[in-house]
Amino acid sequence: MKAVYKGRPADVWEISQTNERPAWVKAAFEENYLCWLDNHLRILMSGLNPSLGANLKTAAVGTIGGGFAGYNMYALGYLGDYLDVTNHRVVSKKKFLKQYQIQENA
Repeated sequence: MKAVYKGRPADVWEISQTNERPAWVKAAFEENYLCWLDNHLRILMSGLNPSLGANLKTAAVGTIGGGFAGYNMYALGYLGDYLDVTNHRVVSKKKFLKQYQIQENA
């Protein structure tokens, strides 16, 4: 879905095993940037940074691609949290509702 964060557009996805997945989420699962661990989502943040689309095209993740293979490489998302791919963050539903505005027609 599209949302606005700090006055700028952002692509976000509510973490769920059953809701609709945008194309970038499907691609991230195919590339193993996103992986379910029971009811938690493991997120390879370096795969989503700086751009999932660019990383998928060039395979520029990990040390071979010049990426950073170190601390904060993985994040953990819980059901109901939001993954903001534009700003490379996982946000709780409570914070999402306070900090983001959903764009209904996008």
